[in-house]
Amino acid sequence: MKIRIICIGKLKEKYWTSAAAEYSKRISGYANIEIVELKESKLPANPSASDENAVLIREGQNILGKIKESDHVIAMEVEGEHIDSVELAKKIQYAFDTKSSTIDFVIGGSLGLSDEVKKRADYGLSFSKLTFPHQMARIMLLEQIYRAFKINSGETYHK
Repeated sequence: MKIRIICIGKLKEKYWTSAAAEYSKRISGYANIEIVELKESKLPANPSASDENAVLIREGQNILGKIKESDHVIAMEVEGEHIDSVELAKKIQYAFDTKSSTIDFVIGGSLGLSDEVKKRADYGLSFSKLTFPHQMARIMLLEQIYRAFKINSGETYHK
């Protein structure tokens, strides 16, 4: 089993990198974990709609270049489904049992994900209607993946 988090941008602040390292270490007891950080495309000071679209396309192509055809892809997107931790645990287990040995979670940059990435995804997931910085979304995702493995293993942590 392998979990890959493919994301736009790097974690810069020590508190984010420490949290990511801690949850990655915890997850590694259940599955291989890899975080793939892709370069964030720069926007001009007052971007036009075409500038933003070009960034989405470029970042989307970079993301898609990291996904294998056999991977199960879960896109973190505003339009995605809202589910609880138990349901996420079930989705992760089902994907490993029936779909693929690798699950790719994809987190876009400040503009989100391109339509091409959303179309490639097997599932769209949203944590909330609220907007979070992508650094925080990554930590929240790592924590929820860890929680899912604990739930699926019948271990305490969830409640």
